[in-house]
Amino acid sequence: MLQPKRTKYRKPQRGRLKGVATRGHTIAFWDYAMKATTRWFITSRQIESARRAMVRYIKRWGKVWIRIFPDKAFTTKPLEVPMGWWKGSVEMYRAPVKPGRILFEITWVSPEVAREAFSLASYKLPVKTKIIID
Repeated sequence: MLQPKRTKYRKPQRGRLKGVATRGHTIAFWDYAMKATTRWFITSRQIESARRAMVRYIKRWGKVWIRIFPDKAFTTKPLEVPMGWWKGSVEMYRAPVKPGRILFEITWVSPEVAREAFSLASYKLPVKTKIIID
């Protein structure tokens, strides 16, 4: 799974997901891309699951780029612990995604293969996506 090697702060605040993506919204590595149209947090497990779905479909023909990285910690408290006192321990890492953000890119495959690979990957993600073909 993807997670940062080091972080400046162990338990960051949640923050807000307002506005649209101002960086990471253009295709950088060639041909086909999958773009988010809604906002939410994507966990490292969801990213890995989507990547596996794409790689299994395109086999060894294409190359896949992951354009998001889960670098925001998510904390939870154990069960049956009273409210207050402290913040829970780090449970997982998530990537905040805004509308317009490029999530994945594929090259060296046909448009039909790229479209099917992206549709398989989109089932694994909590955001709605759009396929961009240059």
